[in-house]
Parts: sequence; structure tokens; C-alpha cells
Amino acid sequence: MAHMATHGAYQNLVTRLNKSPQGAPPSELLDAILKILFSEKEAEMVSKLPLMPFKAGRAAKAWGVMEADAVKVLDELAGRALLIDFVSRSGEKIYVLPPPMTGFFEFSMMRVRNDVDQKVLAELLHTYVAVEEDFIKALFLDGETQLGRILVNEPVLSNENALHVLDYERASHLIKTARPLAVSLCYCRHVQDHLGKGCSAPREICLTLNTAAESLSSHGYARIIDSDEGLRLLDQAYEHNLVQFAENVQRRPSFICNCCACCCECMRAQRRFGVMQSIHTTNFIPVVNEAACTGCGKCVAACPVESAALVSANDPEKPNRKRVKIDERTCLGCGLCVRACSTGAIKLERRAQRVVTPVNSVHKNVLMAIERGKLQNFIFDNQVSQSHRALAAVLGAILKLPPVKRAMAKKQLNSKYVNKLLAKYDA
Repeated sequence: MAHMATHGAYQNLVTRLNKSPQGAPPSELLDAILKILFSEKEAEMVSKLPLMPFKAGRAAKAWGVMEADAVKVLDELAGRALLIDFVSRSGEKIYVLPPPMTGFFEFSMMRVRNDVDQKVLAELLHTYVAVEEDFIKALFLDGETQLGRILVNEPVLSNENALHVLDYERASHLIKTARPLAVSLCYCRHVQDHLGKGCSAPREICLTLNTAAESLSSHGYARIIDSDEGLRLLDQAYEHNLVQFAENVQRRPSFICNCCACCCECMRAQRRFGVMQSIHTTNFIPVVNEAACTGCGKCVAACPVESAALVSANDPEKPNRKRVKIDERTCLGCGLCVRACSTGAIKLERRAQRVVTPVNSVHKNVLMAIERGKLQNFIFDNQVSQSHRALAAVLGAILKLPPVKRAMAKKQLNSKYVNKLLAKYDA
């Protein structure tokens, strides 16, 4: 493998990362982060990996090496949580390069480790993700389909509202059905700890589910737990007024983060760009009974994205009286304000229009790729020819899209075969 070129390896890796819907804008900070996580040779090799899940043989072909040698490199990268690896139903080892966020950026801080300087890495990640705007805008603002969604605080649901919450909208259901389920350190709070700005919220409380849990737990980046412990952690998150932020899919999501207002990047993004819908909300919105509101401000303090504010109650008999006002444009519908209200003045009501959630990760990635002009990267991967199975999965997801989205896909693909297939489907 010594014959492989290393000139511009990190630039090549950045180019590869930006073929995916969730990319990473070029930056000197990004280069510094990648140099901590990848050697120059590894960066060059990873830059040649396909976007879709792949077997070792495909990596070996892309790298021009024996498959046994490719396996050694792939397993080493997976052991450092730079790749996700798992065993398919047919018993074959599968690998995939995760995006930076939520992916190997987060994985790098999901446990205490000595092989990298985590303090330096934390400072670089914080500046690149939270201070510079290019990455956070690309992550949360490009396109209509976002990587994450908010799950409603289940204890505050009324009996009527509970009837309208689907299983995939309940953190408790996702925890009970995850196979496997694991817990790890919260990336955001771990980073803030290294910056001397950590809060009092629990650290080992963020959950990985299903395939992600299988891979990360096998390499010591997460700890396998049963659903009972998962539900106890969920109760602990409720007690600390943490918001449940999950992957934006209905089936087999990969994570449920328990987010605090002060440390977590998704909450920071919502406060900065809330009116631009950087996070998918729940299907509920809080409504205030103005007559019952005492203006105590507890709900304002509880709101993680500053959507609640005290305003004048316009009471001529009590000119200093305050009441809460909810900004529906930025509200996540998480329900923390309902939990905080001691007078029962706030209740959740269903939003007028239901929030649509992609079916699975393929569906989500296809939607994101179409909206961001990157769909061709999934179909026409210039490292190695696309496998029939991957192509079928992508095309199947395209055919499930509404007509307008399919038209966008057809225009981007510019493939006679796919255009003919879509035309037949639309007939």
C-alpha cells in the first residue's frame, strides 16, 4: 500500500466528505481536525471509499490491494470509530463511512481516550462547528429535509394527545424496539467540559440504536444496555429537562441525543437560525391560557430555544402583570414548557399540518441529496461501480417520492435508464 499517493490527501478526503448530503465545508480548522483523526495515508484511502455501504472487496478494488490487507485497514478505522461496521443479515461484514455530524466528529468524543489529545480536538471541533458559521449553516439550513427531529416529552401528553402520537414519535418506543441499544458520553457536554464550560446535566445519557449501537459498542465507544436501563435514562433526561433529538427517520434510527440548551449544537443552531427550520419539530405546539398564566417565568427558563418570553398581560387593573408568549415560528414542540408550568396554563395542541418524517435512512439521504444537488453521487460513484443492491435501494426510495421530488431527481440523474423508469412510474 506504500505506492498510494499522499499528495493532497486531506483535500481529497474533504472532497469525498462533501459528496454526501451532510458534508463539511473546507476550512483550515477542518484540516486540523482531520489530521488528528486520520493519518495522511488513511485520509487518501478513505477518500476513495464509496458513499453506500460496502464490503471489504470493494475497498480492496478501489485501493488496488489484496482483500486481506483492506480488511486490516478497514477494521483499524472502525476500531477508532471512523467507519461504522456491522454484520448483514447474510452474515457478511459491511462498512460505511459516516458523515462528520452526526458521525465521526461525535464518535471521537463519545468516550474518554488517550490516543488523541481530546482537549485540542474539542477546541477545534467547537470552533469549527459552533463558532464558524459555514459548517453549521450547511448542516442545518441546506434543504428542507434535516438530519434530526425532536421527540415530544411523553409525560406531559394528555390522554387525547397521546392517541395521536405515532410509535416512531415516541422515544420510549424507539428504546424498546432498538436492537441493540447502547449508551455513551454526550459529545456536546464532553466537548464543553474540555473548554471549562460544562453544565450539570448527566454525561453518560446519549443513546445509540440499532446498527450504530452494534458498531460503536463493539469498539468500546458505547455500552450495550437493555431497554429497562434505556427507559430509566429517558426518565433521568426528563427530570433534567433535556430534549430528545433523534435521527430524522421512522424506522431503525441510529441515535437519540438528550440535549441541554447550553451545550448541544442542535439547540444552539435552533436559537441562531430557528425561523429557518433547522430542526424538524414535533407535531405539537404549546398553547397558553392567558387567564391562568401568572407570569412566573418558569416556562421561559425551561425553553431550550428561547421560544417563550414574558410580555405585558395588558391588564388595566394590574399594569405590571406579565404573561408568557410562545413564538410558534421557532418552537420545537418539545413540551418542556408544559412540564415547567405549575399552574397548568400551558397545554399542547396538534399542529395544523403534520410534520413528515422520512421512512428510513436511505429515504432521508435521497431526499437530502436531491435538495442539496448531490443525488448523482449516490448513483454514479466514480470510485467503484455501484452494486445492484445499492442502486435498487436508492431507486426504490426515489420511486416513493412525491411527483415534484421525483422530477427533481430525474433532472439531476440525467440517466436514460432511470428517466425511463421514472417516466413509466409517473404515467
